[in-house]
Amino acid sequence: MSEHKIRNMEEFAALSGLSRPTVSKYFNDPASVRPKTRERIEAALERYDFRPNIFAVNQNRSLTKNVGIVVPYLADPFFAEIARVIELRCIEAGYSPTLYSAHGESRLENEILSGLTALKPAGVFLAPLGRISDRAAIERFCRDVPTVLFDSNIEDMGEAFVGSDNFSFVQQTVDYLCRTGAPPAFFEMRNPANPNANKRRHAYLKIMEDAGLEPHVISVEGQGWGFEEIGRQGAHDLFASGELKTDTILCSNDRLAIGLLAACYERGLRVGRGEGCALRVASHDDHPFSRFTCPALTTAAHEYEAVADKCMETLFSLIESGGRFETRTETLIPARLILRASA
Repeated sequence: MSEHKIRNMEEFAALSGLSRPTVSKYFNDPASVRPKTRERIEAALERYDFRPNIFAVNQNRSLTKNVGIVVPYLADPFFAEIARVIELRCIEAGYSPTLYSAHGESRLENEILSGLTALKPAGVFLAPLGRISDRAAIERFCRDVPTVLFDSNIEDMGEAFVGSDNFSFVQQTVDYLCRTGAPPAFFEMRNPANPNANKRRHAYLKIMEDAGLEPHVISVEGQGWGFEEIGRQGAHDLFASGELKTDTILCSNDRLAIGLLAACYERGLRVGRGEGCALRVASHDDHPFSRFTCPALTTAAHEYEAVADKCMETLFSLIESGGRFETRTETLIPARLILRASA
């Protein structure tokens, strides 16, 4: 028998060489995992003399196996992709996920949270609308339901936040663009729906300042979640004004960049690094469609799998802790630069 005292299922999974969702799935229903996997887990339980308290926690809290996943706008393929991966992780772990979209409306977000509270789920993954969210409603919800925030961080809300490191996104794109050509202008919405946009602008300003370069922020008008059209019209306005002082544009997100590329096509502006190209364009997110644009979009990518895995790991720990952590945790996962033809 091992003398190592295991404190939680996270440590048990690591020492056993098994994934956290697989271990949780076994504890929810041993028959739900493959016989060889079950034998391996049971051998590890005997070796480490580990007995999880999740059964007592669930009994005391009368928890269901339901898990909510709430996103601001499911028509955005980024949210569809991250929700898809989280949903699969929940199913693999023996939970029953239900996906909700606020459709960009604060009223709908509040109604979803109210309905979820009544369902008493085991936990919820919440990507808030952000700027237009009802903070008081989210605060009440997080007091009643074990909640892990993802993508959009509202400080002091929920027991944990898991998301991408926006500074690393911009650091990688700006460094690459400056190394290979003219420093970029930053193309954004004036009133962005998602708070990550503001973090990216601040990162751009700091990185340019630290490099001794003059920043050039282009803020275009537009409301709501129709980012492609906002980017297309904003790009037309920019090109017509003659105010662009560089041949390199860094977009706040890929959806804006897709709109900008459409405007370039409509104006006969060739994008890329080759002969005859008028502009280089790069962006952030690795939107599921970004590799299919023309030209394919250079971007800093979310690590979708890593974000989803960390969300699941955090929720399991939260459930095991009785729905509360001693202190709120934040996990930021760095981006990965993907070079394509647009830059």
